[in-house]
Amino acid sequence: MQASSPFLCFSLCFLVFCHGAFAQLFGFGGQSAWQSSRSFAGPRGCRFDRLDALNPTQRLRFEAGTVEYYDVYNEMLQCAGVSARRTIIEPRGLFLPQYNNAPSLLYIIQGRGIKGMTFPGCPETFQSFQPESEQILTETAESQSQQRIRDEHQKVHRFKQGDIVALPAGVTYWCYNDGDVPLVAIQVFDISNTANQLEPRQRSFFLAGRHQSGQQTYEMGPESYETGPQAYEMERQAYDAGRQAYEAGVRPIGMAPLRGNNIFNGFDTQLLAEALGVNVELARQLQAQNDPRGEIVFVPQGLRMLRPLRSQELQQQEFEESMQAQQQFGESWQGPYNVTANGLDENFCTMKIRANIDRPSRADYYNQRVGRIARVDSQKLPILNLVQMSATRVVLQRNAMITPYWSMNCHCGMYVTQGQGRVQVVNHQGRTVFDGTVRQGQFLLIPQNFAVLKRADRLQGFHWVTFNTNQNAMINQIAGKLSTFKGMPLQVLMHSYRLSIEQARRLKFSRRNEYKLFTPRSPRTTLLDQ
Repeated sequence: MQASSPFLCFSLCFLVFCHGAFAQLFGFGGQSAWQSSRSFAGPRGCRFDRLDALNPTQRLRFEAGTVEYYDVYNEMLQCAGVSARRTIIEPRGLFLPQYNNAPSLLYIIQGRGIKGMTFPGCPETFQSFQPESEQILTETAESQSQQRIRDEHQKVHRFKQGDIVALPAGVTYWCYNDGDVPLVAIQVFDISNTANQLEPRQRSFFLAGRHQSGQQTYEMGPESYETGPQAYEMERQAYDAGRQAYEAGVRPIGMAPLRGNNIFNGFDTQLLAEALGVNVELARQLQAQNDPRGEIVFVPQGLRMLRPLRSQELQQQEFEESMQAQQQFGESWQGPYNVTANGLDENFCTMKIRANIDRPSRADYYNQRVGRIARVDSQKLPILNLVQMSATRVVLQRNAMITPYWSMNCHCGMYVTQGQGRVQVVNHQGRTVFDGTVRQGQFLLIPQNFAVLKRADRLQGFHWVTFNTNQNAMINQIAGKLSTFKGMPLQVLMHSYRLSIEQARRLKFSRRNEYKLFTPRSPRTTLLDQ
């Protein structure tokens, strides 16, 4: 009995350690929505005195697409610790493998494609085998079994318009456009996340190609990705001319210098070849010293890889979305998969990385005359506990409003996908730090706790997606159902604003049947007047 006591004590300690480790990693039973794992974003002098609706300021053109960066030196973005870029990948374009120093969320504005992510330690579950006629005879049975495998890789994920895709820091990913139209995506990085222990700026580490080569232009319009086939053809011709000049040793005006290489370029060629088990020529080719294609390359014959049939992928997506909907409404459904996210059943290797927030059927709040709101947080997509970000999709009809509110536990990056609207943002001193129209393609940062009011344009709708720096973003709405005003006693409202009892009732109950989305209404009209 005495001999077993140390073993029992060790076993209990090990279980406690494992439970704490998984809880910390996946966010279950540990960190609440009120807590944040972000480090302080900027210098102590950050005050967010003036906000701007930003357009991309830098465009890098590559062989099969472009990457557009929002001002990386913008003071407000630096203070909030976020960075944003928009990527356009042409059909049959491959975004080369890379990893980043900070977690990010990717929203698909247009098109469809395939994304691969390689998690460390996860098995290659997708395998294809050579037919018997193609097998090469070898001396041993072990080597013969190895020859039967044609290829094997980790799971690939199909995505489409309206999807939010989570990308953890330090995880390699690549993307391919297998559709017929340009693939357009907006990506927001949380560079103040504790996962980033480098300098407070976004950095990409490429495993292939050359880093940030191409053409640059500045102060582009908000609709630069809707340029049509003719504009893309003109860009391609300009790129081809620049590439030919580069290969001839001449750098024309407008062609940016090659400012970096992939990570293999820094290794000694001989040592790299030995480490990878390849010859020196192949190791030199990995370093891409003479590859002018840039970060997005064209695949002439299309990308061929092992993946289920498209019909099977669609069935799997529908199955996953049905489970997500049932989880959303609190149903405990048991099917062929265990959907209980406890850190053991759902780990890196099997986690979902995407969720669609564009479908009307996925809306959390819906009003036929006003619009809809859909959000994705760690309750719906558990990998967000690792990324520590979330997103909200808002669609407002013409002239509709969203309740005045403030974000309680995060900064919010607002990207307009369609239409335009008026936005006002007010700081803690009651001073307006932004009052203007935000248009399609623009990005607006809304700091934590700053009060916000939004209204769609009278002639067109107002659609946007918000990227939040907390996996369970919380807002406090000022008016309407379940609001701050609704939760206060009438006497408090009366004495706070020097109102009569009738005025206090009107203030408290005017929007009592509306939640977050408000119908257009004249200031004189109240529910008590109807």
